[in-house]
Amino acid sequence: MNNKTLQNLADVAAYQPAPERRLFSASQEEIIYGLTTDIYFIRSRELLRHMSLDRTPVTAEIFSSQAGMAAGIAEAKNLLAGLPVEVWSLAEGSLFEAKEVIMRISGAYDDFGLYETALLGILASSSGWATAAGRCRAAAGDKNLVSFGARHVHPAVAPVMERAAILGGANGASCILGAKLAGAEPMGTLPHAVMLIVGDTLEVARQYRQVMPPDAPVIVLVDTFKDEAEETLRVAAGLGRDLQGVRLDTASERGGVTPGLVREIRARLDQAGCRQVKIFVSGGLTPERIKLLSEAGADSFGVGSYISGASAIDMTMDIKEIGGQPVAKRGRIPGITPSPRLERLI
Repeated sequence: MNNKTLQNLADVAAYQPAPERRLFSASQEEIIYGLTTDIYFIRSRELLRHMSLDRTPVTAEIFSSQAGMAAGIAEAKNLLAGLPVEVWSLAEGSLFEAKEVIMRISGAYDDFGLYETALLGILASSSGWATAAGRCRAAAGDKNLVSFGARHVHPAVAPVMERAAILGGANGASCILGAKLAGAEPMGTLPHAVMLIVGDTLEVARQYRQVMPPDAPVIVLVDTFKDEAEETLRVAAGLGRDLQGVRLDTASERGGVTPGLVREIRARLDQAGCRQVKIFVSGGLTPERIKLLSEAGADSFGVGSYISGASAIDMTMDIKEIGGQPVAKRGRIPGITPSPRLERLI
């Protein structure tokens, strides 16, 4: 019995969030303790213990509602680590079909049943984000893809989302913790706020080159004050070979970044002898837009809400064996599902 989790309904009744709590997101300790579980799993624990059935050996399977990319496996493993259970799963980053088994867990039900809510949420959300990033990667081909979605989700889950995006195919992410958790360094330069405060794009670019470390990419926003093509040429002339790229993030009120705009800027840069300058685009990108902008000459893509706003891929956990005997709820096939792709995780 793990005494570091909620044990019964009395524990639930006794728990009160600290009045000085500043944020509403669950901490690692609260998730592991069981505070993010659905209450009926605590009721189940109490009832089964009363009937001396809590040590019943079961095998449960987690399967998906639709096709996608498996993500959240490592986090699920960490949640279950140290428990007396055996776990098999798909490899993180692998593609799966609808209804395919993502994970299988064997052990006494009381040892892991408490975590069903958390496990399903981890796998569902991460797989949804990774799947969306994978679609963007397919559209971008071998061009650079960066996740900019942290601002669209609660900060508590932003690192999880950015890590899933990198797993799904993004080259990097702007969120510091998300990138670090994925073993990468955060990517990004400056926001429009700096341009507006300084009041001149070229001056910002010059100061950036002086202040930032030598390995910091010199990629300059060119849509804040002037026509994007005009500002691009002005910055290119001012920085010369130091300019590595320009970023287009034209507001939707002005039509956003269009293939025509990308083509014009690419042509003007080439005519000015600035073929080394890459074009980075962001703002409301989808796989369809990425493909069109790539064909027009864009070199890199910053994707935000398409990845961060992706729907979770619903996951379900079913008990398929009890004491080694096949079982299932009505409408499901009893017994372990043949799943040759599963690998031993724990």
